[in-house]
Amino acid sequence: MRTLPDPAEPNGARAPQAGAWGGVAGGEAVLLTLADWRLAVQAGAPWPDLLSARLARLREAAAPHAWIALATPAQLQARIAKLHSIAAGRPAAQVLRTHPLFGVPFAVKDNIDVAGWPTTAACPAWAETHEPASRHANAVRRLLDAGAVLLGKTNLDQFATGLVGTRSPYGAPESTLAPGRVSGGSSSGSAVVVARGDVPFALGTDTAGSGRVPAGFNNLVGLKPTTGRIGTSGVLPACRTLDCVSVFALTVEDAAAVLAVAEGPDDDDEYSAFAPGAAVLPAAPRVGIPKVAVLDAALGYDAAWQRTLALLHEAGATIVELDFAPLHDIARLLYEGPWVAERYHAALPLIERRPQDMDPTVAGILVGATRWSAAQTFAAQYTLQRGRKRAQALWQQVDMLMVPTAPRHPSFDEVAADPVGANAVLGSYTNFVNFLGWSALALPAGFTDETPARPALPFGVTFIGPGGADAALARFGRTWQRLPALRALPLGATARHIDDTVPESNGDAADAAIAMPWPASEATLPIAVVGAHLSGLPLNGQLVERGAVFAEATRTAARYRLFELPASQPPKPGLLRVAEGGGAIELEVWQMPQHALGSFLALIPPPLGLGPIELADGRHVHGFLCEAAALQGARDITAFGGWRAWLAGRHGAATGAVAA
Repeated sequence: MRTLPDPAEPNGARAPQAGAWGGVAGGEAVLLTLADWRLAVQAGAPWPDLLSARLARLREAAAPHAWIALATPAQLQARIAKLHSIAAGRPAAQVLRTHPLFGVPFAVKDNIDVAGWPTTAACPAWAETHEPASRHANAVRRLLDAGAVLLGKTNLDQFATGLVGTRSPYGAPESTLAPGRVSGGSSSGSAVVVARGDVPFALGTDTAGSGRVPAGFNNLVGLKPTTGRIGTSGVLPACRTLDCVSVFALTVEDAAAVLAVAEGPDDDDEYSAFAPGAAVLPAAPRVGIPKVAVLDAALGYDAAWQRTLALLHEAGATIVELDFAPLHDIARLLYEGPWVAERYHAALPLIERRPQDMDPTVAGILVGATRWSAAQTFAAQYTLQRGRKRAQALWQQVDMLMVPTAPRHPSFDEVAADPVGANAVLGSYTNFVNFLGWSALALPAGFTDETPARPALPFGVTFIGPGGADAALARFGRTWQRLPALRALPLGATARHIDDTVPESNGDAADAAIAMPWPASEATLPIAVVGAHLSGLPLNGQLVERGAVFAEATRTAARYRLFELPASQPPKPGLLRVAEGGGAIELEVWQMPQHALGSFLALIPPPLGLGPIELADGRHVHGFLCEAAALQGARDITAFGGWRAWLAGRHGAATGAVAA
């Protein structure tokens, strides 16, 4: 491990209560989450001393093989001086509003540039043949501008090629909770230092699952944003078209706050595509799972998966079994198709001049790219595009997917015996996500059962959403992490639990002085539907395909009458506000993305239209109303209380059970 030049830029910190310190060393030890560090600043704790104590502890007893470089005490003092200049004469709350990560230490995977530091990509020869970075990567700059403090750069599978974490001359970190087993990769060091509590969060990268598999093996939150949501300028590419900057944290709130700071357009990244999506998922989401989940029963992964399915029910979800074969077909393209040529292109200067200095397994994978012709590459592109069209249709059936983060947890011996095969298995449920431009959130789900032959192993799952669903996944993940069965889980490999953390940073906190940021989501408009657009009815797809999310089922104020529109296909009702003699009509409220509202309006036929509807609790939302003139002679079905009840009654009348 080497110490390197000062990254030179602002940074930040946070902690529990002002009276909890009892000396710098003791106070430093209680600072675990991003929320802890921020509250330390708010409470007037001696944050410069706390940062110095943290770095000193790491320099004395760093996690084996997790760090490639640590900052020096002199570098940290230069950083602290810059933070003092930011905070001078300002109340702590004001500082946190403008610099939400003020004083929070973090780490960066060493394929991400930091100004003045070499970028090794876990290949010393690469650093020897390239100058230190002249400027920060986009994501690092955004974090530093928000006040975060960089403590060092972390180990990885060389050139981010691997999911095991063993392909590095700097050593192979092991799982913090499973001695003798791999940490996962390629973002191995970043996951380990967060799980140990060395830093509240760390940046990784994710192309095939590198931001998710290490989270699963270390009982962490691993946030893999929608491709393009965080700009990747300053990241040494693995697969340029697929790479994401990812976030490891102990809590979903912390990971979401880091995403909120790091996300946004990146003018230096041609693949930057920042497009906020839905804010929330439906209250009772439909969750797609593999119809057949291939898991290592000898490790207890199958039983852990079954327990996780029970947790899904507890969370109010509806489970939908899906055929994952089309997704697995897409996943195979990553290493069995020409995309490995992107990795070859990124490492080409070293391959051409000093191939002997590369990890043999990584070199063997990259050189395999030379067998692909241009014609084969285009054929693979066509195959991928067909797969994308088919995969996109899944979002008509489900709101998100849940998969095992990995199907097994290999030992170092197993990886040594079959380095390529053992690695390939770990991408079974991760490789397809970036190809499809989807978002993902890896979360702890418990531990396997302990046996006489094997201790309990961490078990994680990953929730996958469409592109742009990052904020919605995070809100679900926040609820998931606080399910009764999961509240007792340790945070990473520490002795803390989610109940020990400060319940802030939820994006809705009333105290703006300490509320942490939340990922952006697009503006929506509540739309009330009373007829064929209700859940499960013929026109509901018009809402779903525009990204609308079910918000609630409720009733109108008792000022409306409902009519069956004659000769309407599919059958529809007409809702009319009346001055007297009205009733309360059942309806659903859906949150419609504002950008999709125009196309939705274009589908509404006369005599229907959108107008203000008063709900039973006095709120007003826009919803379907009908022109009064069109209801002359129409059947009044107000007495049924809603369209579903009318349909059921009409069916009963047709069978002789109910008179119309």
